[in-house]
Amino acid sequence: MPQGDKSSYTDKQKRKAAHIEKGYEHRGVSHEEAESRAWATVNKESGGGKKSGSGRGKTESHASSRKGGHKGGSSQSSSSRSAAAKKGWETRRHEAHH
Repeated sequence: MPQGDKSSYTDKQKRKAAHIEKGYEHRGVSHEEAESRAWATVNKESGGGKKSGSGRGKTESHASSRKGGHKGGSSQSSSSRSAAAKKGWETRRHEAHH
């Protein structure tokens, strides 16, 4: 288990970490690494453990959740992207003359 006491986290944060961890493990990340990344994601989104009480804390940013599975740029190779651009240019040029 990663360092630190998890008692200051809400049930929702604990569920979220478990869900993220499961997703990492599904992608082939080891259990320890998945757990570590999951808690890092929860901390990044919500700013760490939450204390109860109305109006306390900041709103959560879900940017890292949206990014999940899509990090690392284009899935298309640069040569195929270049070929597609050339083909598109030829098509537009041809359409313009007709």
